[in-house]
Amino acid sequence: MRPVYSLSALALAMAVAMAPREADACGGTFCDAGPNTMPVDQTGENILFVMGDGFTEAHIQIQYDPNTEAAKFAWLVPMTLVPEFEVGSQRLFDNVLAGTVPAYGFNYQFDSCGGDTGATDPTAAGDGGGGDSSGGGETGDTGGPTVVLQQTVGAFDITVLEGGTAAEVMTWLGDNDYQQDPAAEPILEEYLAENYVFAAFKLTNGAQIGEIHPIALRFATEEACVPIRLTRIAAVDDMEIRTFFLADARVVPQTYKHVLVNPLKLDWVNFASNYKEIITLAVDAFEAEGRAFVTEYAGSVDVVAPDGISSDAWDASAFANLAAVDVIDTLTNQGLMFCEEFQKECVYRHALVPGLLAAYLPVPEGLSEYDFYSCVSCNEAMIDLEAWGDGTAFSAAMQQRIVDPGNHAASLLATYPTLTRMYTTMSPHEMTADPFFWANPDLPEVDLTQSLATRRVLCNGDAVWTLPDGREVYVPDDGAWPMIDAEMPYEEEVAQMTSSGAPQLLVDNKATIDTQLREYNCALGWPGNECGAADTGDDAGTAGTAGSAGSAASDGASESSGDAPGLDDGGDGCGCSSSGGAPGLALAPWLLVLAGRRRGGRRPR
Repeated sequence: MRPVYSLSALALAMAVAMAPREADACGGTFCDAGPNTMPVDQTGENILFVMGDGFTEAHIQIQYDPNTEAAKFAWLVPMTLVPEFEVGSQRLFDNVLAGTVPAYGFNYQFDSCGGDTGATDPTAAGDGGGGDSSGGGETGDTGGPTVVLQQTVGAFDITVLEGGTAAEVMTWLGDNDYQQDPAAEPILEEYLAENYVFAAFKLTNGAQIGEIHPIALRFATEEACVPIRLTRIAAVDDMEIRTFFLADARVVPQTYKHVLVNPLKLDWVNFASNYKEIITLAVDAFEAEGRAFVTEYAGSVDVVAPDGISSDAWDASAFANLAAVDVIDTLTNQGLMFCEEFQKECVYRHALVPGLLAAYLPVPEGLSEYDFYSCVSCNEAMIDLEAWGDGTAFSAAMQQRIVDPGNHAASLLATYPTLTRMYTTMSPHEMTADPFFWANPDLPEVDLTQSLATRRVLCNGDAVWTLPDGREVYVPDDGAWPMIDAEMPYEEEVAQMTSSGAPQLLVDNKATIDTQLREYNCALGWPGNECGAADTGDDAGTAGTAGSAGSAASDGASESSGDAPGLDDGGDGCGCSSSGGAPGLALAPWLLVLAGRRRGGRRPR
């Protein structure tokens, strides 16, 4: 039995790091103050799976429009099993995102040429530009869906429906004040034909949008899946999807392909500001066909900071029978909030504290949040005593929404040694099959959180970029990232991932990429001691060469003399070569990408 969970949109960000290498041209090199990095935007929705022994948990971060009326919030999740429902931890999501976010960057390195490098330190001028537990029911007309579970979890009322027809499920949703889209009916029919059940969520009566929190679903099965089919009714083109996995080993796609991206297509000068576009083109490639993932991180869970996830100081019982005037001081003493006099604002250490206060200790009309919470006793006569009661309800809500989820999240991080982060983009017409995932203990780690390229500025003002995989790219006038070859593939590899052993390669473009990069570099005379006048690039891909894409710009290239750029007449000048050929750093399998044709209706190369 395979549980699945519905989500809307996810997102991403990426980073890279590598120490500057030595070069012996013109008597040595020197470096600037340090790396420049820019994380890729990672807004959107996220889902985190815990893959345990005999169970799977799905922690879903619910995104919403803050302008939506709370009474209209509704959400439907197709599942093959009825799970246990719990409140999830928002801080767990925040810290997982922060610990694994990729952020492309680079170190500067300058050839030393007798005090006149021919180039200034671009960092001084601000150079670098930013980048942007019941089985499924029978189908058929059975008099409508059966309600098999009703439960309140945190701020949500949850109802699990089984059986009936799609039309009957739609009727039930409408009768029970759930918003619905007529386009969902045929998709619901698909799930019903496969014996799925549905969990319908809406905010409890009186709950506000600010009280929305993650939900955790625990299933008695060891498989993880995202029911992307239902998402397509509201999806936009190239919707971002980000999934995380806590497990004993690295997790990979089972029913989708895995892609290794061609790093030469990324705009390294601008910190991979074109990242989403390149990922989209890579996963849209031949053999991937828009249903593939790239891996952004797979390794130790220690990258996730424990800060703010749980605390021994959190004590929900302290609020039972507590006077309302003492609530803010007690929250402050437990490290959950404080009001700052200089900025005249209240700072919250947990995302759900503002929602709880809004429900149980609301700000009186006419006062600002700071004015009230910074001195509740000063405004004691205006306290809504009916909302506060004796503090028992607040205490129970805090235990369920803050303390218990925090303790559980901390336990998960202490139990599962490996965290995997994967990313893709999909358009509605591609969302016809749900992705399933499994663990493969035989695969290497992937870490894009601390990887830097090296931007070596030569004495003539040109630059040579060494990417984290060891590939070198010549950039005339240290300018914009080159196109190299318009036909260079966006994907380096496309693979089918297994539950053990090495990936099964479906597309391998490495040799093609290396050949095109060699031809581009040699057209510009780099490296001069490896490119002959009649070089055809037939031996591309051997040691000391690597792949990249872009247009073969002529700026900075040698003329008919055949001299390499940056060389003096003796062929021994600034930037002529690196010592020992610069050892390459093997590219980790961090974004398996597909080669060949593009699907119709997508962007041209």
